[in-house]
Amino acid sequence: MTKGILGRKVGMTQIYDEQGNVVPVTVIEAGPCHVLQIRTVDRDGYEAIQLGFEDKKRPQGKRVNQSQARRSERGHVSGKLGSKRSERRAAAGIEATPKAECEPKKFVRELRGSTDGYEVGQEVTVADLAEVSNVDVQAISKGRGFAGVMKRHNFSGQRATHGVKKVHRHAGGTGMSAYPSRLFKGKRMAGQYGAKQKTNRNLKLVRVDEDNNLLLVNGSVPGPNGGYVVINETNHVG
Repeated sequence: MTKGILGRKVGMTQIYDEQGNVVPVTVIEAGPCHVLQIRTVDRDGYEAIQLGFEDKKRPQGKRVNQSQARRSERGHVSGKLGSKRSERRAAAGIEATPKAECEPKKFVRELRGSTDGYEVGQEVTVADLAEVSNVDVQAISKGRGFAGVMKRHNFSGQRATHGVKKVHRHAGGTGMSAYPSRLFKGKRMAGQYGAKQKTNRNLKLVRVDEDNNLLLVNGSVPGPNGGYVVINETNHVG
């Protein structure tokens, strides 16, 4: 059975363990999540559960912005809206796919693994991770804009001696003149720094607060405060 949940990073703090030692922890508001779909090997070629976190608001007027739930999104989680396609499938005797019957979600992710014990529409809470000791936390790291090679790749830069003029933080030559007359893919150069998917593995789950839907994880977690995170039971060995 796959054990995981979606949530939002709250921030960092510190607590005291039983021996009186200070432990730095990241506070994560996790769940409650709903199981929106279940992937099977026969139908999809792999096993996974699709979880959704945080309800989307319904539109108040005719105009629908990106943060509000469109009809198509509501149809993904509710079978009560009805459509011509569903009517044709019902008339043909095709069984309708079970829906979660909940509000559309802002953050939706799939957790691969065994789907035993899960049903569409089931609510997943932090209580499901009460017996888990270590977790993997995945998130989008902070975006830091366009950065040079010294900040982005830890280059040492050019020599700060006599004769070096205004190129102290440059990358230097790329060495691609006559042959092959092009840059190889993956060449370390200046560019976008951060805003990439990162996973911090095998973090100790210090505390589970079921009353407030909070997880306390030892150490740091990628991304800014308020960013969405995916928490999985770790498969790290050793």
